[in-house]
Amino acid sequence: MTISTTKKLLGATVAAGVIFALAGCGQAPTDSGSGSEKPADSDFLPCLVSDAGGWNDKSFNQSAKEGMDKAADELGIKPLEFESANDNDYAPNLETAVSEGCSLIVSVGFKLSAATVESALANPKIDYAIIDDWADNDFDGTVDAPNIKPLVFDTAQAAYLGGYASAAWSAQAGVNKVGTFGGMKIPSVAVFMDGFQLGVEKYNEDKSAAVEVFGWDTTTQEGSFTGGFDANDTAKQTAQGVLDQGVDVILPVGGPVYQSAAAAITDSGKDTLMLGVDSDLAVADPNVAGITLVSIMKAIDVAVQDATLAAAKGEFDPAPYVGTLENEGVKLSGFGDFESKLPEGLTDELTALQEQIISGDITVESPNSP
Repeated sequence: MTISTTKKLLGATVAAGVIFALAGCGQAPTDSGSGSEKPADSDFLPCLVSDAGGWNDKSFNQSAKEGMDKAADELGIKPLEFESANDNDYAPNLETAVSEGCSLIVSVGFKLSAATVESALANPKIDYAIIDDWADNDFDGTVDAPNIKPLVFDTAQAAYLGGYASAAWSAQAGVNKVGTFGGMKIPSVAVFMDGFQLGVEKYNEDKSAAVEVFGWDTTTQEGSFTGGFDANDTAKQTAQGVLDQGVDVILPVGGPVYQSAAAAITDSGKDTLMLGVDSDLAVADPNVAGITLVSIMKAIDVAVQDATLAAAKGEFDPAPYVGTLENEGVKLSGFGDFESKLPEGLTDELTALQEQIISGDITVESPNSP
């Protein structure tokens, strides 16, 4: 099955270990080792600015912080990390980072794009990186400031595998209904939902099945969104609206909104499972491990770590980093306790699918892919 893409992102990955996890044969963002590595510039000061989700979101903010902290440990320095309580904190936090003498400023998320571009243009001697955004606010196809490095991820590739696995799980149970909902309707959220639906469609094609997807339509780019990334009543109601369709697997996309999905599942009293995003949710939050089938992961921590180490050595490169299955920038987690309950042959099918994505035999295209 071929779905067109703006950019082919290929590579090689294999299933590994007792649990099924996608581990690429291609070169991942460089692991610089565990030894201390002093920066070329002894005054090097890396800084990190979160979005409103905060450092304990069990998702992309937390992963970015872990990457920054690992790099700082290697360098033997202490980074400055600014936690944003709401959208109004982005510009002031960036201003503070500049005034504190930060050498590298990493912004976490699409919502910081405008403020990051403004800061970068005003401070051309400072290196910047931004997660999940091209920093292309005028949509002309180029980064708006020459000193910003985009750290973006073609999550549709891994989400395709997650969608296929979800469809297989639901079909095995005889339910044949899966769903998804997102926080904000932005590319870094919708790309998960696109890949998820396309993976379900691939399962239906291969198995002559009829698993339905609720909460998102890739063709129309319309679906269920909470309007933010907070785990609140709105998020719970949005999750409930998808659960009410009778789904037995749900993909919440948007940091802390998974908590609202988990609460809605608990209230329903049903055996519904959910998928994690960004990090391995069953590990990041053991409280939901019992209802987390698998997670669609992004190596945000590694991308931040590598960008920080490069900048410390005077080797900052503003060329975009794009995470794919090839370089292990995106992958599936293991299935944990659900490994023994999976449909027979599913892990082999997923391995074959990822190899076909990597070889180009299957092209996963989302209009929201980088």
